Amino acid sequence: MADETPIDGAALAALSLARSGVPSMYGVVGIPVTSLASRAAASGVRFIAFHNEQSAGYAASAHGYLTGRPGVLLTVSGPGCVHGLAGLSNAAINAWPMLMISGSCDQSDVGRGDFQELDQVEAVKPFSKFSAKATRASEIPRLVSECLAKTVSGRPGGCYLDIPSDVLRERIPNSEAEKLLSEISQNPSFLEEKVETLEIDRAVSLLRHAERPLVVVGKGAAFARAEDELKALISRTGIPFLPTPMGKGLLPDTHELSATAARSLAIGKCDVALVIGARLNWLLHFGEPPKWSPDVKIILVDVSSEEIELRKPCVGLVGDAKKVLNLLNREIMDDPFCFGRSHPWVEALSKKAKDNVAKMEAQLAKDVVPFNFLTPMRIIRDAILDVGSPAPIVVSEGANTMDVGRAVVVQMEPRTRLDAGTWGTMGVGLGYCIAAAVASPGRLVVAVEGDSGFGFSAMEVETLVRYQLPVIVIVFNNGGVYGGDRRNPDEITGPYKDDPAPTSFVPGAAYHKLIEAFGGKGYIVGTPLELKSALSESFAARKPAVINVTIDPYAGAESGRLQHKN
Repeated sequence: MADETPIDGAALAALSLARSGVPSMYGVVGIPVTSLASRAAASGVRFIAFHNEQSAGYAASAHGYLTGRPGVLLTVSGPGCVHGLAGLSNAAINAWPMLMISGSCDQSDVGRGDFQELDQVEAVKPFSKFSAKATRASEIPRLVSECLAKTVSGRPGGCYLDIPSDVLRERIPNSEAEKLLSEISQNPSFLEEKVETLEIDRAVSLLRHAERPLVVVGKGAAFARAEDELKALISRTGIPFLPTPMGKGLLPDTHELSATAARSLAIGKCDVALVIGARLNWLLHFGEPPKWSPDVKIILVDVSSEEIELRKPCVGLVGDAKKVLNLLNREIMDDPFCFGRSHPWVEALSKKAKDNVAKMEAQLAKDVVPFNFLTPMRIIRDAILDVGSPAPIVVSEGANTMDVGRAVVVQMEPRTRLDAGTWGTMGVGLGYCIAAAVASPGRLVVAVEGDSGFGFSAMEVETLVRYQLPVIVIVFNNGGVYGGDRRNPDEITGPYKDDPAPTSFVPGAAYHKLIEAFGGKGYIVGTPLELKSALSESFAARKPAVINVTIDPYAGAESGRLQHKN
């Protein structure tokens, strides 16, 4: 006889996630989703409870990138959903798979001013590939499955599922629930756009006949797990490569064909650029002059045909980076070519890179106290390299801290750098750290944060301690955004001239004390010896820690070489 024990919508949603293969979920509980979170944990979906939905949403978005499967965010209704939009929008812009699930008010009370009432399906539209609302409990399994599937189809991104409180309470017979759950697929399949053989031929021909070819790799290639195929292409052809910030590590930064240290020359002089999993947006100067040659021929590899239409490259290859690289490699194998180390272009980039690295190393070699940004970053770089493999995941945000860290910290393995990304999102730090620790067990996580970036999500150090995650947070404390009072004398006037500068924080803030309040380990350091000792001890312990690094407040500058936009 069939089991007719009733099951409510909250339990059905939890089981739907578990049967879909979701390993973990991030969020903030409250009316009406607390039961859903508890049921999820009981069903085998680890629930990581945060202090605010923004950080939980950033965690869910990063989880999608690191694992290749959608990260899941759970929020309460109304303001919880609105706060969660930070994570959903971050996933949308970075093209990472994520599902946001929010509770909402009773359907019968819509329009009457119910508790936290909001038309959430309408609110998420700008940032969601697909949005749905379960109007009955029986719809939940299908909609969970459909939303999860759509996050990874085509260009990855965020989807949204709204579950009203009356639907979460609604009960249906267990036998009916089991039938609905049995129809969920853990491995949805989609029709993939076939890459035209003719276009592959054209792309390889352009590379073969180029005088100054360049391969540019972005985080889309990292998401696609295309590192082996990329390695084969670079080894086979001898073409120099340039990673975007989060494409670092697909091939080791120390690779002899890496053009990272000769970026301006590589971009400015290349005549054919194979761009894989990276959009021609602001990070790559839109692929246009004056940074790029007006005559450059771009071969663009992207999962989205719309992106190809938008950018109008010389050759557009629509498809997954791993698949397209496989096709390119096969075509090259049939008629091999290779730019040797003595090729003028390869030699020119190699010489420029070595010269620039030598200049940087000369600066890094100096022990400057009070600390500038370079001295502690060198010490951190060396400590991370000493860990070996599996390499720590480095999370980086802040103005000078992220800019300097990108140039100094060495990535040796794929998907080991998380930063502000395509949208330049500040506040991602602790959320990313938590996702990295949960999604990549066995790896140490090291956050290198500016004090401004850290401030967005600093309370989540309690979450680190609560779950005992192996995360070391290093705060570059220079007393403000870019570093203290940056005003010109003519700006210090008016009735509020005695207020702190908009860029200033409390000098000497004891950020390390924050984690100590929750039972974690805090360090304050201001010399090379103190920093080395703190890193050695905290890395060995693999327990939550905050290292408060005192930086000269006058050492920084406005961020990202984007002063013209401010």
